[in-house]
Amino acid sequence: MAVAVLSTWGVLIVVLLAPSPLPEQWRYYIYSPASVGLWMFSMLVVPVLVCVIKWEWIKKGNECS
Repeated sequence: MAVAVLSTWGVLIVVLLAPSPLPEQWRYYIYSPASVGLWMFSMLVVPVLVCVIKWEWIKKGNECS
C-alpha cells in the first residue's frame, strides 16, 4: 500500500512542477490559489482512490503474475 501511495504522490508532485518552464505570466493562472488548493486536496484523496482501485494488486503483495 505504501508503494501505491508514494508513487501517486510522486506523480502529483511531478504534475505540480511540470509547468515550471512555462513563461512567467502564465504561472499566476497555473499556480493560482484555487489550483493549488485542488492539488492539495488531490494529495489526500487520490491515494485513497488508487488503493481502492488497486486493492487486488496490493493484497497479492510480492506474487508475480
